[in-house]
Amino acid sequence: MPAWCSDSNYSKEGESVTAGGREVFEFRSPEKALYIAADMASESDPDKVVDFALEKLGGLDYLVLNHIGPSPFSMWEGDMEHTRWLMKVVQRFHGQFFSYIQMAWKALPSLEQSNGSLVIVSSLLGKMPSPFVAPYTSTKFALNGFFGALQHELAMKKSNVSISICTLGLIDTETAMEKVKGVTSVPAYPATEAAMNIIITGATRQLHDEELLTYNP
Repeated sequence: MPAWCSDSNYSKEGESVTAGGREVFEFRSPEKALYIAADMASESDPDKVVDFALEKLGGLDYLVLNHIGPSPFSMWEGDMEHTRWLMKVVQRFHGQFFSYIQMAWKALPSLEQSNGSLVIVSSLLGKMPSPFVAPYTSTKFALNGFFGALQHELAMKKSNVSISICTLGLIDTETAMEKVKGVTSVPAYPATEAAMNIIITGATRQLHDEELLTYNP
């Protein structure tokens, strides 16, 4: 059952693996695990990643999109240059929105053949605006809007592909906890449990998984 994930969440408890500023993508099948480094700011690398998976695995049953670029946790101070930079499809915005769309489109023919599942890892911040993360929030609203619409279009076409949108709250990765230190006391959801819920959501072809919004230990 070939599957690929655009992050190494399932092997590194929610943390991305980077190499020389390039994200490392992990592909798994029952017999092997393969890796490829790619730059999601590049217009060509997202296609190359999917081509690599199709060539090495012979097809896809699941495509899990969960890669992001770093984003400051601070109030927006009118930095138009930074905001314009995001909206011009450079590194951070491209890595969180356009590359998702590009890879999803590239993988759809294979997922159609396998009756496969497309899993979009999004955030509560794509449903409810919050301070300190205005640029990041814009990318998550874009993800939810685009893939929510695509869900309907695929259903209208009677497509074999399911789209599951996972809405995550605060996850206890090292990076996330460092950013919110001293800002919030909200309990964070365990990264390993979050990863398992993402897998289950895709495997059972749920349209939405919003169980990761809060955590009560």
